[in-house]
Amino acid sequence: MASIFEATAGNLVGPATGGTVTQATSKATAVTLNAESGQITLDDAALAAAAEVSFTVNNDKIAATDVVICNHASAGTAGSYLVQANSIAAGSFKITVANLSTGSLGEAIVVNFVALKGASS
Repeated sequence: MASIFEATAGNLVGPATGGTVTQATSKATAVTLNAESGQITLDDAALAAAAEVSFTVNNDKIAATDVVICNHASAGTAGSYLVQANSIAAGSFKITVANLSTGSLGEAIVVNFVALKGASS
């Protein structure tokens, strides 16, 4: 990843490597994506109104001190999902997706994530 001091106008700072993966069975199914950033296409299983679900992202690039940022990137109803990375550990993290709408949603949303190197202890 480029240093903030190496960044120039018009260029993003962040990991140069990424990947994609699709969940196989349900929104709770773990995925493996060994990259510093990526896109995860969730299963299209229904998520009830006001419900949330978590799944594990196995990733050998992640350390317990890293920071993972994620967001609802595309597909599905915009503004109806809250997406958060949590439970960051060596080799994995979790993503929790909440349905903020008043109805059940069965959409295969795409979640983007990026991992930022944290300080080592």
